[in-house]
Amino acid sequence: MSRILTAQMHAWLQVFACAARHMSFTRCADELHVTPGAISQQIKQLEEKLGFALFLRVGRGLELTAEGQRLAIVANEVHSRIDDELRLLHSGRIGGVFKLRCIPSFLQKWLMPRLPALEQAFPDLQLRIIAEDSSGSLRDDDFDLAIDLNDGSYPGLSSTSLLEERLFPVCSPRLLRADVPLDGPEQLVHYPVLHDITAWRGSYEYAEWEFYLSAIGARGIDVRRGHTFNRNHLTIEAAIMGMGVAIARQSLITDELQRGALLIPFGAPIAARKKYVIAYREDALRNPARRAVHDWLVRQAQSLRPPADTAVGSARSGS
Repeated sequence: MSRILTAQMHAWLQVFACAARHMSFTRCADELHVTPGAISQQIKQLEEKLGFALFLRVGRGLELTAEGQRLAIVANEVHSRIDDELRLLHSGRIGGVFKLRCIPSFLQKWLMPRLPALEQAFPDLQLRIIAEDSSGSLRDDDFDLAIDLNDGSYPGLSSTSLLEERLFPVCSPRLLRADVPLDGPEQLVHYPVLHDITAWRGSYEYAEWEFYLSAIGARGIDVRRGHTFNRNHLTIEAAIMGMGVAIARQSLITDELQRGALLIPFGAPIAARKKYVIAYREDALRNPARRAVHDWLVRQAQSLRPPADTAVGSARSGS
């Protein structure tokens, strides 16, 4: 294949980058204002030209092949750089003081590792990071953007969905006992449980565990015991120390799973009742800096891959 990409190849690669960001031909079609069939056809033509597959069709969903994953990284980096540069050209260089409010757990585990990249993307911004708990009502005069855990309903404010959250149980390998396996919810009776009330304000302390067990069809399991924390990271730290089995949030737990500090003893991830959203004043995104940071955050979330399903399998085999 020629080293020089044709105009047609460029067009196909742009479609591929869009489809890879959304992992959906339908959502990509909505963004590009074409039909899903047109997206599918262009991806097929690109695959034929390249000589290898980019997507695997799994049931009604999509997965990237190994080649697709490598190409998607480059394609999305190029897309992001072009998008950022166009925004700067249209609005002037983004600068000034920027107040970004975020709930503490998400700030610590998700946003903080990305702040250097945000600084690199907008070097003239002076960030004012405000860590505050999730709240049903946000004052609209103390932030430019706010990342919150909610259903997205804020009187007088607008919001953008950032990340769907999923829940699953985790524990330290040191907690597991050879004589009593923990390969199903019925074995919880033999193990201590931990509770995080952060996302369940106004409810009883064991609500999250009961929500999870109900979602996976486990009935009659008593979790009205154990230690309770009002910060997610404290609950997870207690689990790492072997104090009990906790319910983890997928977006906040990747590092602990990868380094083996925690494992998933049983159960499939289930959708949380709330999601992470970006909240802002209704006219906020008319401001170039707010729009630029908003879009940067959305792209960061879209580029994420959830913890591999094999993590559950490896955790079980490790138990």
